Amino acid sequence: MNKPVNPSAPRGTARPGNVPPGLVPAGLAPALDPRSAAVLREIVEQYVETGEPVGSRTLSRRLPLALSPATIRNVMADLTDAGLLFAPHTSAGRLPTDLGLRLFVDGLLHFGELAEDDRESITAALAASGRSLEDTLADASTMLSGLSAAAGLVLAPKSDGALRHIEFVPLGPGRALVVLVNADGHVENRVIDTPPGLPPSALQQAGNYLNSRLSGRPLTELREIVSGEIAANRTELDELTTQVVATGLATWTGDGLKGMWGGSLIVRGQARLLSDVTEIERLAAIQALFERLETQETMLRLLDLAESSEGVRIFIGAESGLFGTTGVSMVVAPARGEGGRIVGAIGVIGPTRINYGRIIPVVDYTARVIGRLLG
Repeated sequence: MNKPVNPSAPRGTARPGNVPPGLVPAGLAPALDPRSAAVLREIVEQYVETGEPVGSRTLSRRLPLALSPATIRNVMADLTDAGLLFAPHTSAGRLPTDLGLRLFVDGLLHFGELAEDDRESITAALAASGRSLEDTLADASTMLSGLSAAAGLVLAPKSDGALRHIEFVPLGPGRALVVLVNADGHVENRVIDTPPGLPPSALQQAGNYLNSRLSGRPLTELREIVSGEIAANRTELDELTTQVVATGLATWTGDGLKGMWGGSLIVRGQARLLSDVTEIERLAAIQALFERLETQETMLRLLDLAESSEGVRIFIGAESGLFGTTGVSMVVAPARGEGGRIVGAIGVIGPTRINYGRIIPVVDYTARVIGRLLG
């Protein structure tokens, strides 16, 4: 169960489904009475803040209810039996399980509108004037990491819209920059490998050849035309220039992925996640997570998760099916352009004790800004 939530709900309201404050919906576990809900909420909030087990004496001082430590211990025991809390090692305190965190997020978490200062900061950071789209998205990922104290990710397609101009710029031996100018004015840059001994004239010839065949075509259509000509030897390009054209087209179109989703997954802030881990086993698991994030299969799965929801989705532990049981949570939202068409996905990955109340509205607003940029 990972229903989308509405980050713009006013502070003090429970979501989803207009659940009254203090009552958790049944389904994953028995409905909680107000006393049990208050204890669970306080334990989760303390866990998010400190990462340490919470004991009954600490709770008796912090809870708004007048409950004795003995009564609180009984409530904690019931929550443990229900699978919502667990005792780490020999500690007398308790920590929330993934199920406990899920109930907290679905029924007990309170948050309000994103502060106007944060909105202005996000909008200003993503202003694309004078920068390539790739640089803008990289800045978005870095910004998400900074605002959430976790790892920020942005998934965006390589352009599949109509092109206005293509240019190859030499960067040095064996490398060239491909500059793509879309019909809407967006500029994208891609670095490609070039054959040894390639003369500058070959780059100019490659650009002239492709520009003469653009006619406002998208890249996928251009590739089919050019690939057909090259295969049939109907071009006057020499061998080196042909390699430049072929390499550039393969890079732009995503190397075989369907549609436009041969895009890029930008992750910033890995160190923030790794710094929260002390156990060697967890460290190895999270390092494997980042290796998996680089695969195209994971990019497509992230899009599937985002596309199936109108709002922010929260995945705790293994719920997403992406990361196994690595002890991390993911908050992800679709970026939608004109007509609601999905044009990317953005999110945050962090330890299960990330600040959900802070991160959810940040992800929601950033997704809407990026949707306008990409749409």
